[in-house]
Amino acid sequence: MTASPPADSRPSSAPGRLAQMVAGTRAVSPLIPGILPFALVSAYAAKEAGLSLAQAMGLATVVFAGASQMAFVSLLASGAVAPVILATVLVINLRMVMYSAALAPHLRAAPAWQRGLMAYMLTDQAFAVSVTRFTDAPDTPHKAWLYLGAALPLWLLWQVFTLAGLLLGARVPPEWGLDFTVPLVFLVLLVPAIRDRPSAEAAIVGGGVAVLLAGLPYNLGLMLGALAGIAWGVWAEDRRDRRRARRDRSEREVRP
Repeated sequence: MTASPPADSRPSSAPGRLAQMVAGTRAVSPLIPGILPFALVSAYAAKEAGLSLAQAMGLATVVFAGASQMAFVSLLASGAVAPVILATVLVINLRMVMYSAALAPHLRAAPAWQRGLMAYMLTDQAFAVSVTRFTDAPDTPHKAWLYLGAALPLWLLWQVFTLAGLLLGARVPPEWGLDFTVPLVFLVLLVPAIRDRPSAEAAIVGGGVAVLLAGLPYNLGLMLGALAGIAWGVWAEDRRDRRRARRDRSEREVRP
């Protein structure tokens, strides 16, 4: 007779780190085609603003945020002073604070070096695919590796296509209109996030405010729209919870 192996030595059916990284890469891959033209456009804008190749690549590496990079080079080209540029970039990136707060409960067990790397690589796309997966499957193992599987390809391709845009940007015909890819990417991110009535209401309110305030400088309309949508979503969820509580109390009262 052969002794059966100890319970803790049997192979686990849970996916390992590499499998989770691959899953993250697969989840984010449909969003990549819309991001690459954005990298080309931001690189060409940096070149037009007078940045050298080294400066533009440094901006893409250090900042690693398309909207902030576009605002930076636009303000730089217009002669804005450093405090205005810094304040604008910070305002545009405020949404990253909200993203971090949403991801923190899922990733707090990761070691410090991983948390630092994940914070640096945080993007709209990596956040969207990760938080969706974590919400659908709260017991997902190796969550940090799934996140990195989504974030690392985005970072690498952003650097590669930024370099390509700096070297070849002048050869891209203006009639291609690559700017249209930016709103399309955000639409792709928005649809999976609408899961119930509060999230739908938040999307409508946030989008409406952003459209109404689109004329504000420095993309402030977008930030105010995001804040309005978040505030409405919190209020709508609280309203829903209160209604459920009242309904539950009523049902308990009518029971014999």
